[in-house]
Amino acid sequence: MSIHPLAGKPAPKSILINVPELIAAYYTLIPDVQNSEERVSFGTSGHRGSSLKRSFNEPHILAVTQAVCDYRNEAGIDGTLFMGMDTHALSWPAQLTALQVLAANNVQVCIARNFDFTPTPVISHAILTHNRKEAAACDGIVITPSHNPPVDGGFKYNPPHGGPADTDVTGVIQDRANTLLENDLVGVNSIPLPQALQASCVKQYDYIQPYVNDLDSVIDMTAIAQAKIRIGADAMGGSGLAYYAAIKEKYSLNMEIFHDTLDSTFSFMHCDKDGKIRMDCSSPYAMAGLVGLKNDFDIAFGNDTDFDRHGIVTPSSGLLNPNHYLGVAIAYLAGNRPGWDQSLAIGKTLVSSSIIDRVAADLERKVVEVPVGFKWFVDGLLNGSIFFGGEESAGASFLRKDGTVWTTDKDGIILNLLAAEITATTGSDPGEYYRELVKKFGEPVYARIEAPATPEQKAILKKLSPEDVKETTLAGEPIQAVLTNAPGNNAPIGGLKVVAENGWFALRPSGTEDIYKIYAESFIDANHLQRIQDEARAMAGKII
Repeated sequence: MSIHPLAGKPAPKSILINVPELIAAYYTLIPDVQNSEERVSFGTSGHRGSSLKRSFNEPHILAVTQAVCDYRNEAGIDGTLFMGMDTHALSWPAQLTALQVLAANNVQVCIARNFDFTPTPVISHAILTHNRKEAAACDGIVITPSHNPPVDGGFKYNPPHGGPADTDVTGVIQDRANTLLENDLVGVNSIPLPQALQASCVKQYDYIQPYVNDLDSVIDMTAIAQAKIRIGADAMGGSGLAYYAAIKEKYSLNMEIFHDTLDSTFSFMHCDKDGKIRMDCSSPYAMAGLVGLKNDFDIAFGNDTDFDRHGIVTPSSGLLNPNHYLGVAIAYLAGNRPGWDQSLAIGKTLVSSSIIDRVAADLERKVVEVPVGFKWFVDGLLNGSIFFGGEESAGASFLRKDGTVWTTDKDGIILNLLAAEITATTGSDPGEYYRELVKKFGEPVYARIEAPATPEQKAILKKLSPEDVKETTLAGEPIQAVLTNAPGNNAPIGGLKVVAENGWFALRPSGTEDIYKIYAESFIDANHLQRIQDEARAMAGKII
C-alpha cells in the first residue's frame, strides 16, 4: 500500500465524522439480511461495521444481544454479565440498545458508573475476579471496534474464561442473531429504555478502583514511583480516559496525561498510513504526535480505543516496533519475576517475530506457537502454563507476580506500565533494552504486505497442505519446515508458513477483504527479506 499524503499529519477537519449523522443512521437505517455485508458476522474480535453502511445498526444489536442471552441460557451461565464500551460514537447507542434486551431477559448486568467507558482488559479482569469468588459463572460484553476508524462500531462477547470467545461460541451467537434478523426480530425480548434503566437487574459498578488497586499484583508500581521517571500517558481519547489519572493518583507517579477527554471524532489524531483516522497505537503515522514528544519523557505510551493494545515510545527508538517490544517484555519478565516457575512457557502467534524464539531458547523456555488470535492464549494464561501471551499486532498479557492469571484478554495498560517498570529498574528504556537483545541474537527485519486474491483463491489458501509447496529452498537457504497447523496446539492456521534458518514467511487470506497477507522476516538484511517476499509471491502464484 502506498503512503497517503496525509499520513502522519494532523487530521484535517474535512475528514472528521458527522456524529449526529452516524447515530441517526444507527436508529433509522435497516439492514438487508439478504446482503452478506449487512448481516451479523463475528470475526476474530466480534461483529464490526458502520451504521452508514447498514452493517452496525439497532437491529443488529437487538439481535446479537438476544443471541447472547439465548446462548447464556443454553450454556447455563447465570452470573453477572459485565459490560464495557469504548468512546466510538456508535458505542453509546449500542449499549443502550443492549441494555433494553438484557433487562427484558432479566440478565444481571453491571455497567460503569455514570455510563462511563470501560477498557476490554478491565472487563476480563472483572470476570476472572468474580469467578474466583462466586458460584454463578460471570461473563461479559465489550462494545468496541478496537482501533477501527471513528465511523465504525463493534460488539464482542467474552465467556466465563474472560477472554475472546472462540468460534464454537461466536458461531452459535452469529447464526442465532441472523435468524432473528431474518424473522424481523421476532423472538427478541426488549423493553423501553426508561424501564430498562430502572430495572433492578441493571446496576452501575465501579470498574476503576478494583482494577487500579490490583495493579501492584502484576507490575512493580513501587519501583516506578520511587524512580520518579517522567512518564507520558496518551489515553488517545479511548475507553481508559479516567484510568491513567486514577493510576497516577493511587501510585504517586510522575505522569503527564494527554487526550483524556471525550472526542468521538478523534480530531486530535494524526492520520494513519492510508490517510484515515485510526486509533492504532502501533502505527508510527497515527502515533506521530506522541513520537514528537519522545525526548520530553523517560518513557511514553498510548493505547487503542478499547485499551487492549499498547504503543511504546522511547527516547532512544521513538515508537518501538510491537514485535521488538514483545521480545523485550519476555526477556525482562523471565528474569524479574522470582515467583514464577521455570517450567512456564511463552505463547506467541506464528506470525510474530522469531526473536522471541531466540530469546526463549536462551532462557531455556518452551515456546507455544499458535495461530493468529488472542483466544489461543486463554487456556494457557488461565491455567498458568504460559507466563506470557503476545501477538504481532501489539496485543499481550502476562501473569501476576505470584504466577496466577491477570487477564485472558489483551491488556495494553499493563504492557505500557511494564515499559515504565523496565525503565525504572534497569535504567534503560525498552528501545535500549532491545538493542542489547539484537547484539546477542541478531537483528530481524520484519514486514507485512498484501496482495489481491479472489474469494476462490482465498479459499484455496485457507486449505493448503505442506505438500503444496514443491520448493526446497527459501532465499538461498534449505526449507526447514512447511506448516499449515500451528506447532503449539496443532490448530489449523488458515494458511501456510515456510521456515528457513534465517527467515520465514506466512500466507494468510483476509477474512474481510479480497486480499491475502504475506508476513515475512529475515535475520540477515532487507535485501534478504525482499527475496523472501518475492519467493512467497511466486509460491502463492503457483498454488492459486
